[in-house]
Amino acid sequence: MTDYTGNILIIDDNPEICEILGVLLRKEGFRVQEVQDCSKALAFFSNPIDLIILDVMMPKHSGFEICEKIREITTAPILFLTAKAADKDKEMGFSCGGDDYLVKPFSSSELIARVKALLRRYFIYQGGKKHTSTESIHIRDLCVDFSKKTVWILGKEINLTDKEYKILKLLLQNPSRILSSEEIYESVWNEAFLPSSSNTVMVHVKNLRRKIELDYQNPKYIRTVWGKGYEIG
Repeated sequence: MTDYTGNILIIDDNPEICEILGVLLRKEGFRVQEVQDCSKALAFFSNPIDLIILDVMMPKHSGFEICEKIREITTAPILFLTAKAADKDKEMGFSCGGDDYLVKPFSSSELIARVKALLRRYFIYQGGKKHTSTESIHIRDLCVDFSKKTVWILGKEINLTDKEYKILKLLLQNPSRILSSEEIYESVWNEAFLPSSSNTVMVHVKNLRRKIELDYQNPKYIRTVWGKGYEIG
């Protein structure tokens, strides 16, 4: 079963909890941001966030209040992390938009399992759809217009082959995921993955890099995550 990485935002006023969670999640390959001032939390959503770990008991605003504000911005899953274990508290958490509820103290294995399960459901049922309506994407000097199937670097149009364009589009539509060679091959070629298919993907990614990277040997757009696949950033 595929593990889904992603961007995780931790909202907790306790710096020790933030540090512990950050260490645990980064070891699993997640990209983590931490905010201890809940009044500043919404500013973090200017960048894509795929999962929020949210404390309930915080000064000024409760996690339930913040959850309602977050739900106005994103459908990303929210995991409440709290010492409040009463059924009425859990009901409140779910009713205001939370997706899961983990009571302190908890084991690191249970936290990671719940995070992966939430991300897996999000990417399969929601995340894969949320980018498809975007007509264009800009990342630094790279611009892709999906409606016209055009690619621009530094204002200059780049000619890509059909397969190169589809690989780039697939990566752009999954900005928070590491895509394996198998996923790329079966999505772009629409064929079953074979042992030789990995080399096919590697060659096409290499050619794509030569066209969009200023220095293809030190890519800043399409990165190789050794042993896992490729990601865009």
